[in-house]
Amino acid sequence: MGVESGKSMIDSYNREINYLRVSVTDRCNLRCIYCMPKEGLSVIGHDDILRYEEILRVIRASIQLGIAKVRVTGGEPLVRRGILDFLCKLKTIDELRDVSLTTNGILLESLAEGIFEAGIRRINISLDSLNPEKYEHVTRGGSLERVLRGINEARRAGFFPIKINIVVIKGFNDDEILSFARQTIENPYQIRFIELMPLGRVGMDHEEKYLSNEIILDEIAKAYPLEPLNVEKNNLDGPAKLYRIKDARGELGFISAISQHFCQSCNRLRLTADGNMRACLFSDQEVDLKNAMRMGCSDSELVNLIKTAAETKPGGFKETADEGHIKKCTKDMSAIGG
Repeated sequence: MGVESGKSMIDSYNREINYLRVSVTDRCNLRCIYCMPKEGLSVIGHDDILRYEEILRVIRASIQLGIAKVRVTGGEPLVRRGILDFLCKLKTIDELRDVSLTTNGILLESLAEGIFEAGIRRINISLDSLNPEKYEHVTRGGSLERVLRGINEARRAGFFPIKINIVVIKGFNDDEILSFARQTIENPYQIRFIELMPLGRVGMDHEEKYLSNEIILDEIAKAYPLEPLNVEKNNLDGPAKLYRIKDARGELGFISAISQHFCQSCNRLRLTADGNMRACLFSDQEVDLKNAMRMGCSDSELVNLIKTAAETKPGGFKETADEGHIKKCTKDMSAIGG
């Protein structure tokens, strides 16, 4: 792996690594059934998560290696005190070409305007059911009405695009596929169908509820005329394959991490809330940045640690040797960062 001219970090598989997902907290105000156990997680202590200034330091060091895109995640990032001030400081880093936020939307109604004023323009909102009772079940207590009000407030504030993420679960919300798709006819949203991933203890328990995006796309195509969007992608774009229902205002996105894995074009690293740099969602290899910073490492040493983490990025999606099952990692999604 090397850093070429123009601040490009090219890994040993000739992929440009330019995208950093930053988890600012492992805490969440929901307990989604595919994300964490019913009893929740043993959240790490306040002193064990990265301070905002440490996160900013890691981001600035990562920029030296070619990172140009940052997405702020959690847990639920909006539950962390001081998040608006952090977003303001993040947006002052001129070298970042793209800064966005992922949220479950529960707190969005009251914070959307502040997030927009901080300079964030792109937002992803997780929403796995349009049925209030089912939403309460999948989130273990969440309020669909609060999320819908948050989406409306985000639209009023001026966010674009607003991407709404649906994890499709066989036997639970697969009967809502067309209801979600119809949302794009009158609304300028990008509705994104995400395959259920086997992450952590909970993911292993739900492997039989996986549904491929090929089946989802076929169901929508039988109901509505679809137009593939041949969007010219830049080197910061994500893996979603985009379609539009004919004459609709919004778009449909399909993120097929399991059935059509996109390892060959993966451009991301992940910074966990407890200060580890992770190069692959499905690998448990991490490099500890927090302790290095708190022991006084120099900026150049921090850059080298991040580079070391990137060097652990595997070349492709591997199946387990004997059973042909999907490869799993042992950490839950809420602990890694969404």
